[in-house]
Amino acid sequence: MKELSLNILDIAQNSFTAGATLTEIILEESADKLTIRIVDNGCGMSEDTLKQVSNPFYTTRTTRKVGLGIPLFRQAAEQTGGYITIQSTKDPVNHGTVITGVFNKSHIDFTPLGDIASTVCLLAQGCGEGDMVFTHKIEGKETVELDTRALREVLQGVPLSNPDVQLWIKAYTTQQYEK
Repeated sequence: MKELSLNILDIAQNSFTAGATLTEIILEESADKLTIRIVDNGCGMSEDTLKQVSNPFYTTRTTRKVGLGIPLFRQAAEQTGGYITIQSTKDPVNHGTVITGVFNKSHIDFTPLGDIASTVCLLAQGCGEGDMVFTHKIEGKETVELDTRALREVLQGVPLSNPDVQLWIKAYTTQQYEK
C-alpha cells in the first residue's frame, strides 16, 4: 500500500466486520517514531487464526483466497526496522484484538502516513452501529481527535453516513491537522 492510512483503513474495517462495538485508532508520533495501534472489542481471533494471520495465503473470507492487510502492514513496519505485534482473545466475555505497528520514520523506506483525514472520514461512515475513537498524538503539537460517540450524541439520530456529516467530519479533521 502506498500510504499507511490505507493499512489503517483495512485493519479498522476488519474490526467492524468482526462485530466491534468500539474500535480505537491511536497514533503516537515523535520526530523519529510512529506507533499505530488499533484496538477493538470484536469477536477476536482463535489461536490458530492468530498464528496464520500474517500469512498472505490465509484469509477467513470466502470471496478470495488471499488476505494481504496484515502482511502488508507488517512489511511496511519491518522495512523501516520496526515491527508489529498482534494480541487477540476470543473468550466469550473478554474478546477483541490489538494490532500495534512501530515504524522508524527516518528510514528511507518509511511509507508516508498519507491522507489520514479522509481515512477517518471513511471509517466514521463505515463503522455502522459501532463506534470509533481516533487519536493522533504528535509530539509538540495539539492532539487530533474524533469520537463518533460524541458525534452521535450531538447528531441525535442523523447517521454518520449523511453527506453533510461526512463533509463536516472531513473538514473538522483537516482543520485539526492544520493547527
